[in-house]
Amino acid sequence: MKQDISRYFKELGEIFFKIQVANGDNKSIEFTDALDSAIDLITNQTKKGCKVIFIGNGGSASIASHQAIDFFKNGGMRAICFTDPSLLTCLSNDFGYEYVFEKPIEMFADKGDVLIAISSSGKSENILRGAEAGRKKGCHIITMSGFKPDNPLRNRGDFNFYVPSNSYGYVEIAHLVICHCVVDAIIERKRL
Repeated sequence: MKQDISRYFKELGEIFFKIQVANGDNKSIEFTDALDSAIDLITNQTKKGCKVIFIGNGGSASIASHQAIDFFKNGGMRAICFTDPSLLTCLSNDFGYEYVFEKPIEMFADKGDVLIAISSSGKSENILRGAEAGRKKGCHIITMSGFKPDNPLRNRGDFNFYVPSNSYGYVEIAHLVICHCVVDAIIERKRL
C-alpha cells in the first residue's frame, strides 16, 4: 500500500511537467509562456470590464464554481459560472443537457469576455457547444482537457491546456492548479 501511495504522488508531481499547450492554430506553446499569456489576457480583459466565465461538468463543475468565486472574491474580477441546479435542470429539461452552457452563454456572454471551458475528457457535448457559443459571442477561449490527445476540446480555444493522463484525479487536480496559478499571479501583480 505504501508503494501505491508513493507512486501516486510521484506520478501526480510529474504530470505538471507533461502538460501540453497549443494556441488556436494548434501550434505548441511552452507551458509557462502559455500561462503568462493567459494571465495577461485575463488581466487585460477584466481591466476593460469584461468578465471571466467558467463551465464544466461534475468535478470540473466544482472547479468552475470554486474558481469563479476565487477570481471574483480574491482576484477582484467579474467572474461567473453556470452551475446553479435550477439553471441546469431547467435548461436540460426544456432544451436537453447538451444546451446547458450554450444557452446561458448566448444570454450572458459579451464580446471580450474570457470563457474557460473545463472537461477532463474534452468531449462533453455541452462544453463543446458552450465553447462554440462563446466564440460566436466574441469571447476569448481557454480550454482545459485531458485523456485522449485528439479530444475535440483541445483545439477549440485561443489557449488549450492538455493534461496527458487518463486519471480523472490527475487531470482535475492539474486543471485546478492551473486556475489557481492564474488567479494567484493576477493577485500578485495587483500588489506590485
